[in-house]
Amino acid sequence: MLTKTLLLINTLKYLKPIQIYYRIYYVLRKKVKGFNYPLSLNSNSIDIEFQNFIYNRESYNNKKFTFLNLSKEFDKIDWNYSDFGKLWTYNLNYFDFLNQKSISKSEGLRLIYDYIDNIENIKDGLEPYPTSLRGINWIKFLSRFNIKDKKIDDTLLAQYYILLDNLEYHLLGNHLLENGFSLLWAGIYFNDDKLLNKAEEILIKELDEQILRDGAHFELSPMYHQIILFRIFNAIKMLNFTKKNLKILLILKNKASLMLTWLENITLKNGDIPLLNDSANRIAPSSKELFKYAKELKIKSKKLNLKDSGYRKINKKNYECIIDVGDIKASYIAGHTHADTFSFIVYKQDKPFIIDTGISTYEVGKTRDYERSTKAHNTIEINNTNSSEVWGGFRVADRASIIDLKEKNNYIVATHDGYLKKYKILHTRKWIFEQEKIILNDYLSKNNSATFRLYFHPNISKKEIKNSIRTDKKININSTFIALEYNKKIKTNMIEISFKEKLKVEILL
Repeated sequence: MLTKTLLLINTLKYLKPIQIYYRIYYVLRKKVKGFNYPLSLNSNSIDIEFQNFIYNRESYNNKKFTFLNLSKEFDKIDWNYSDFGKLWTYNLNYFDFLNQKSISKSEGLRLIYDYIDNIENIKDGLEPYPTSLRGINWIKFLSRFNIKDKKIDDTLLAQYYILLDNLEYHLLGNHLLENGFSLLWAGIYFNDDKLLNKAEEILIKELDEQILRDGAHFELSPMYHQIILFRIFNAIKMLNFTKKNLKILLILKNKASLMLTWLENITLKNGDIPLLNDSANRIAPSSKELFKYAKELKIKSKKLNLKDSGYRKINKKNYECIIDVGDIKASYIAGHTHADTFSFIVYKQDKPFIIDTGISTYEVGKTRDYERSTKAHNTIEINNTNSSEVWGGFRVADRASIIDLKEKNNYIVATHDGYLKKYKILHTRKWIFEQEKIILNDYLSKNNSATFRLYFHPNISKKEIKNSIRTDKKININSTFIALEYNKKIKTNMIEISFKEKLKVEILL
């Protein structure tokens, strides 16, 4: 009980006052005042010229919905279906399938009308985040097929005014950004200054705070970075056809250029993104698709290197290496953060070699705890303890900080304090980058046992691992699982090396 209390205290101390205020306010407001929002408001929409440049992935076909690699066929759609977890329910309520290439006008309208007919009983779907994504998808669909439907518009406007009264100030981060983007679409679509002014207020403030100087989104997930950049691109395209002179358009273009720069820097030569923090494949638009979209919008990247995000990328003839030598940037919304300080990945001849273990679920439990843990990453673990206290699915209490960092052309050396408070130990890692190998030197500030781990792509055989790793310590090759996509675990190999105080490992490439 004491440990849980300390974790909570050490988590809450990083929150902003506005988050604490709104967490309390929303709870008390619900208890004091029951809410029966109107589910239809008199609306007056305008035509928006918008056609998809990137279509959403196919997730619906003939009564069957597929999200996160899990499928469910409905005779009658249960919009509250929860057997696959809340994230699947959210996806069902996003309505991304309205903007997949294969959807017909009649089928899309049927799905929207089914939702409207059941809206009084919908639970998770009327929360702010799914409402934000659903609103954009409905407007894009209506625009795509030139649909003017008063019943749809009236219920959509009502959903936006529910959103306006429940903005995610208790969370902030990408959630509040999504609220802002959606209100921007609604403000234009309904010619509603109240929605538009709130959208501009949110987006101007949050984009300034959340986009770092090297272009990274501050939650440091390449997947979410792609999603947010896609959202900006779509907003720019939509606003290009409006007659309103909005200052937000110039801001969006500038942030798009910055984010494009970071995406170009972090994307590997074969088009992959590293699955850092909460990232998975086949969720966001690919980097290749986004690079094409940028050209369509005439958005150009800037001449910047990876820096403020804490990631570094080394390019050699035989390999690419991306390493994490950064602190948690989104200190007050660190839910997508992993305890992965000093982890790294390596692509050998444009193919994945040493990889991040990825994520398979957002459901709170042992799997989620493991996938965020230090044990699941290419770094060292001391006394079976995480370097940052990830817990509760989306929380972080005490966290590792970089206290020293030195960089030259062919080496990086850094020290973090993630084990200082508990064990009085500092961990220093030095990478030396040669043309055909990487030399790793790990040092502990006092004589203590530790475990070194590396995770390999499933295509890498045990023989290749043995031929690639050199050290004077015993190497244990173990079978384990990784997740390159949600709900899709793949068997692979990893190595463990036990050592005390210092360890040298050579990775031949």
